[in-house]
Amino acid sequence: MKYRHLLNNFLFYIFFIPLPVIAISTHDVLIKPEITLKLEHEFKNAYPKNIDPTENIVDFELVASESEWGIIPPYRTKVWSYNGKIPGPVIRMQLGDTLRLKLSNKLPQPTTIHWHGVRVPNAMDGVPGVTQPAIQSGESFIYQFTPKDAGTFWFHPHVNAAEQVERGLHGVLIVEDKTEPVYSQDIVFVLDDWLLGRDGAIHSEFVTRHDLAHDGRWGNVLTVNGQIKPSFNVKAGERIRIRMVNVANGRVFSPMLQSLTPMIFAVDGMLVGKPFLLQHFLLAPGNRIDLDIIIPKTFAGKSLEIKNVFSRKASTLAFLQVEAEGAVVTPQFNIPKAVHIPQWNEATKMPVSHEFVLNAKRGGAKGIQWTINNNAWPETENYELKSGEFYKLRFNNKSPRLHPMHLHGQFFKVIARNGQPVEEDFWRDTVLLRRKETVDIGIIPLDTGLWANHCHILEHAEAGMMSTIRVLP
Repeated sequence: MKYRHLLNNFLFYIFFIPLPVIAISTHDVLIKPEITLKLEHEFKNAYPKNIDPTENIVDFELVASESEWGIIPPYRTKVWSYNGKIPGPVIRMQLGDTLRLKLSNKLPQPTTIHWHGVRVPNAMDGVPGVTQPAIQSGESFIYQFTPKDAGTFWFHPHVNAAEQVERGLHGVLIVEDKTEPVYSQDIVFVLDDWLLGRDGAIHSEFVTRHDLAHDGRWGNVLTVNGQIKPSFNVKAGERIRIRMVNVANGRVFSPMLQSLTPMIFAVDGMLVGKPFLLQHFLLAPGNRIDLDIIIPKTFAGKSLEIKNVFSRKASTLAFLQVEAEGAVVTPQFNIPKAVHIPQWNEATKMPVSHEFVLNAKRGGAKGIQWTINNNAWPETENYELKSGEFYKLRFNNKSPRLHPMHLHGQFFKVIARNGQPVEEDFWRDTVLLRRKETVDIGIIPLDTGLWANHCHILEHAEAGMMSTIRVLP
């Protein structure tokens, strides 16, 4: 009887008394394999976990509102913009400074700001329903954070992004490192496309069935900094830095600079381990590259064309107009590069921790849903990773369309494509998958919180190709 009484009490506590739920992963119960320890050791000092903040606070205010912009002269296009400009203001700050930015929403829709590529506190990431409530029309919100990395980043809404970004809501955040060399000029190229009528008006139907069935919305007008084929004046002998940012909804750019030898020394804001020549590099939506370019003194008076060669027919993006006189002495310094990028050569031997299968299925308002593991957001699964531990993640594109996959809050390294090892000596926050392609990435997450993981063809994301990853302490 006493035994039966104890047994009944035991069963009562199991079935009727709520107990804490404990999630246990193989990382908790197994001793780490030697290869995992090696990969994690290689990661040390790859990029700083924490930056000692200065006392300097950079105060900035953005107003998101309806305005007009001259894209096709003489017409004025009705756009949505930050502070009345296309693109929005370039925000420059020093590494260690704290940005305190007030966003006032004067749009007819809710909005937010996502700081693309910036390792911010989770509550500042700007994803409604994940990290913050949407900012309603007539309301404001203050974003405050100290960037942990120097580099070229950008910002845009994460509410109805396929429409809001397409209408012109995007800007560039540059975090400068005082230890980097000073270039003759530091030029920002915001690459975009617009779907416009002959009168300059934006085609007002967004996230169409056509967009969903293809690689998102591709425009018929290409712009750099909101202008068609702008010219940038340079001097012979100058050494310039060009920061290219692709803010288009779906278009991929492959920039080519006529008669020059531009060297890529940063990808997605982060310095590369070994600078390399700009040659067939694909700049997918969300991607950024920083270029080191020397203008030869023999080029005085020349006009140098910058083209996009991704499409079947090359198109002109902009010109570098070299002044006929006033050649300068070329600054001499080594191209900036990262102190340490882990090679992770043995990562291909590691098992896949999580696989994200990318595909489409019938459903949704337009009849097409883009899915991750056969589910569309918000029904997609949330995955958990532990901060400071190595994971091998796989993106498996089962579809015939492009998918630039972007992970918020973290950087990662591509280690294989279609099962073949890849030598990329740099970090990314966005990687392009071509049709039927598989990409394996290595990642050691550091910043805790709930982070979005989605396709940066904004129409695909709007139609469900988004999930979340929770990084645990």
